[in-house]
Amino acid sequence: MQTISRRGVILGGTSAATLVLGLPLRSSARDTVAVDEFRSLSSRLTEARLSDLDMTAVAKLLDGFLSMGRGAELAALVPDGASSGTLADEIVAAWYSGSYETSAGLAAFNLTDALLWDALDFAKPPGLCGGATGYWAAPPQP
Repeated sequence: MQTISRRGVILGGTSAATLVLGLPLRSSARDTVAVDEFRSLSSRLTEARLSDLDMTAVAKLLDGFLSMGRGAELAALVPDGASSGTLADEIVAAWYSGSYETSAGLAAFNLTDALLWDALDFAKPPGLCGGATGYWAAPPQP
């Protein structure tokens, strides 16, 4: 009976790990998207400028969709260019409302970053001061 040395185990494990990690993935479909891809997709769907989409909010929304197992759908939507469908509508709704579904339930990103406030330029998020007391008495500046 031959004994296996510690060195042999380490070399064998290293070789096996190198072999496994060096093989290409055989999956033809992507099951996730990068943050930058999701930001571009969100910009296209909401027609918002990239600079209007806060990166922290982008990451939170993407994480929420991925936690719901929607990665493959997102990956298919990125190059597709489609702006309609259930997932596209959910992305737009999340950006405008500031809330989104996760596997743990309903979540929200920073309310002041919701696109709703850009669409309703006459309104402001609750708790956000519009100016000194009485500011609403003067007509808005053009």
